[in-house]
Amino acid sequence: MAAESTRAVKRGHDGLPAEVTGFVGRRHEVAEVKRLLAASRVVTVTGVGGVGKTRLATRVAQDVRRAFPGGVWLIELATLDRPDLVVQAVAEAVGVSSHVSSSPTVEVLIEHLAGRNVLLVLDNCEHLLAECAVLVDTLVRALPDLRVLATSRQALGIGSEQTVDLPPLPLPPSAGAAGSPLFAEPVDESDAVRLFAERAAAVLPGFQLTEANRGAVAAICARLDGLPLAIELAAVRLRALSVEQVLERLDDCFRLLTSGSRTAQARQRTLRASIDWSYDLCAEEERLLWQRVSVFRGGLDLEAAEEVCSGDGIAREDVLDLISGLIEKSVLIREERQRTGVRYRLLDTIREYARERLVESGQEAALQRRHRDHFRRRAALARTELFGPDHTVTSLCLLKEQPNIRAALEWSFTEPGEARAGLGMAADLLYHWRVGYQVGEGRRWLDRGLALDAEPSEVRARALTVAAWLAVTQADHETAADLLAESRAIAERLGLKNVLAYVVTYSAMVAMGRGEIDLALRLYREAADDHRAARDPVGLAVVLNRLCLVHCLRDEGDLAKAVGQESVKLCEKHREHWHRAYAMTALGVQAWRESDLRQATTLEQKALRCLDQLHDLPGAGVNLEVLAWVAASDKQFERAARLFGVLDRVWQAVDAPLSEFGYLRRYHDECAALTMEAMGETAFQTAFKRGGKMSYGEAIRYALQEGSPQRSQAESVPGRLWPLTRRESEIAELVAQGLSNKDIAATLVISQRTAEGHIEHILDKLGFNSRTQIAAWLSGRARDEAS
Repeated sequence: MAAESTRAVKRGHDGLPAEVTGFVGRRHEVAEVKRLLAASRVVTVTGVGGVGKTRLATRVAQDVRRAFPGGVWLIELATLDRPDLVVQAVAEAVGVSSHVSSSPTVEVLIEHLAGRNVLLVLDNCEHLLAECAVLVDTLVRALPDLRVLATSRQALGIGSEQTVDLPPLPLPPSAGAAGSPLFAEPVDESDAVRLFAERAAAVLPGFQLTEANRGAVAAICARLDGLPLAIELAAVRLRALSVEQVLERLDDCFRLLTSGSRTAQARQRTLRASIDWSYDLCAEEERLLWQRVSVFRGGLDLEAAEEVCSGDGIAREDVLDLISGLIEKSVLIREERQRTGVRYRLLDTIREYARERLVESGQEAALQRRHRDHFRRRAALARTELFGPDHTVTSLCLLKEQPNIRAALEWSFTEPGEARAGLGMAADLLYHWRVGYQVGEGRRWLDRGLALDAEPSEVRARALTVAAWLAVTQADHETAADLLAESRAIAERLGLKNVLAYVVTYSAMVAMGRGEIDLALRLYREAADDHRAARDPVGLAVVLNRLCLVHCLRDEGDLAKAVGQESVKLCEKHREHWHRAYAMTALGVQAWRESDLRQATTLEQKALRCLDQLHDLPGAGVNLEVLAWVAASDKQFERAARLFGVLDRVWQAVDAPLSEFGYLRRYHDECAALTMEAMGETAFQTAFKRGGKMSYGEAIRYALQEGSPQRSQAESVPGRLWPLTRRESEIAELVAQGLSNKDIAATLVISQRTAEGHIEHILDKLGFNSRTQIAAWLSGRARDEAS
């Protein structure tokens, strides 16, 4: 019986199974494991269940077998249910019988392997972790020629071990840097898509990727997180379903993905069984946290985990240790791309499994309320930090929480009695909707909340003004006027002077959109007085920036510059960046109208860097507009035409030409006509299309004149590393020196949050995921410059 339960897979003379299906992707990971195996005695491949650890390990073993003349042996441990069988399983795999000696099996094993150059592949160690760790440590200490390659959902934890965390397969890009489908990149033949196609062809001869099915295949792979096991199980379903039908049924992926290879081990025949295996390995408190984390969408930070998931069996002070345990067991994924700390994420399939467990526990409703309350407080905090140094960081953090915000609002609008709380939250998120790419989404949430909570209140009055500004952004001036009229009536009835000031502000925007410039001027001046009286710098900055443009259109250059500079000073006093960028945008328009093209370029590019960092597409679009006008005025017609091509896509994404600044459209039309006349229609259309084909990131770099493959002027500035700003270059150098965020902040005399914000932007610009990559990039630059 024992011999049967410990029988290892042995194929051919070296104990490795033959590959019966193709090995897809993993080129980098294979190379990394080989590199580590050449230098280290023990290498462990870790990762979530179904990610392909066994396939990777056996492929590496096949590739390096010639380096181990003593033999390469695969020992499958998944079927073992007794710790004392681990040594016996290894011994039997390499051909040692425990009956030939009265000595302990481990001593017989060491004697058998002594002097032989051997590689042992221990597969699935996680459920026998302590026993595997003791055995491996004992063997490598006694056998200098032995190498061990292990796979496990958790590292062995011994001193000689090197680990490689295996991520899911790469997915095709779903959207470009702009976050809008209009800037989406074409679906490529990613490793995940190629795996699906190969396995699909095996069960459905003749299956090929086509333009008709490519999008659905990519969506299946994304929905399954790029997990090879899940992708293979989904491909099997093509025996009975079309690709589109498989995609439709993935909402219940655990029921759909129940068939697989009959020869696979039981725990890998279904996706649920694979995750059950991980769940059983967790301690009771870890399981409880895993369940509770499932209420989050898209990830969470430590603060959210402590606030939402603690209590009722989990002490707040234990949350961090429990998170660490789930990370070690490859359940939670750690991502260091959050400005205020690391974030944690569950793969969707892992989250769905835990959500089912949470429902079974009867705690789902309570956790959903706690989740909503947490993000309601985050939204309220964002509103209080609208004007100051924390605005940028807060705004970017909220952008990362968009899936959680959606979940919180959905719960508020479906749970009886919670609509007003949801409406207030949606209103607090004005700048989140406005600076992101979610203007239309913000309007939909507000419309939904306004329909559910019709009682006149401060919350409703404020929400009406927020909805009005978003309507103005999409040039829906009639709707905006109606919303403002109702808000005014409620505010006058309840004596809400602050709300009335914003009603006047946004009414001025409506007047500008209708071409009623004199009325807008009067309303903006009235609003400015109201905001000054209320000591509201946010409203005042908004008004001053728009007043600058009104005076510009009225050819009142001195007044335009005076109010624009007043806004800049107000913002600098409060260390506010977003509104300052809009002030520079307005001053840039005035500089262009005065034919000061150099000053206009400087102002618009400075503003563009800030608004791009905030993902403010409407604002960045205005910067791109003025830069296109400058190029046309400077007779750089090729550049102007390309920028007009970019703008065509930008305004489609925003769903309104020039958004709330539509009254500037005449300048767009005049400069585009000038450019086409100078170039000729054919040449103009060619350049226009080239601009339209740029990704959003490429377009921004082009507008900033940082997109040339040759060294740009910006790169030659002392102390600056293209494409980074001078400050980012300083911080990148300190990161490469190994300084912590706290140390960087102290060195440069800035806040730690500011330092973290710069580091995040550096990672975004360079397309990196870690500080180590920044250091490697700088090292590579140094080598290039020295050569």
